[in-house]
Amino acid sequence: MVESILQAYGLWEAIDPVTGEAVESKKNLIARAFIFQTLPEDVLLQVAKHKNAKDVWEALRVRYLGADRVQKARLQTLRTELEMLKMKESETIDEFSGKISGIATKFKSLGSSLEDEVVVRKLLNSVPKKFLQIVASIEQYSEIENMSLEEAVGRLKAYEDRIKVLEEKDDEQGKLLLTKEDWQEKMKHGENDKFGQGRGRGQGRGQGYGRGRGGRFQSNDRKEQGMN
Repeated sequence: MVESILQAYGLWEAIDPVTGEAVESKKNLIARAFIFQTLPEDVLLQVAKHKNAKDVWEALRVRYLGADRVQKARLQTLRTELEMLKMKESETIDEFSGKISGIATKFKSLGSSLEDEVVVRKLLNSVPKKFLQIVASIEQYSEIENMSLEEAVGRLKAYEDRIKVLEEKDDEQGKLLLTKEDWQEKMKHGENDKFGQGRGRGQGRGQGYGRGRGGRFQSNDRKEQGMN
């Protein structure tokens, strides 16, 4: 932008002079003043020592070239972070999509951006296998290149809620089945206990009755023997 302004005012030759020709002092001062007006105070203090517009420009170029390299390195780190990101089984769609959105925000803070298609495909390719059915449906019937991250998240969340309801229903059925089995087992043990107790009492009575009758029979036999 500064370059365009300097060229529009015929001042660019102060930055890139024609070989063998001296730069007019007035143009040099004006070009230098234009550059200073665009700089933040901390940067201005560092380059104000340069008297020629060309020297100021070169100092800024070197400074921002280093900053540009740092920025590119940070962007590459973010790209790697995005590539390595995978959704855990214990995570929700909201939690995982929040991580993707956070990385996208960092890209913007560095003056770059991630296209919607990139983040949508990353989301679809990173969810667990239980989302395979809805992912296949989205890829088959939707235009992913025109889909926003919010829309993709909304569809996955709807499917996630459905899975949750089905899992809760299965858990309840499992608990009911277990309760029924426990009751049947309890009843089975109860019948066995009653059967065992009944046999014990019956045996006791039988033995007592036999002994009692046996005792009476023996007493009568003695009486008969005495009479004889």
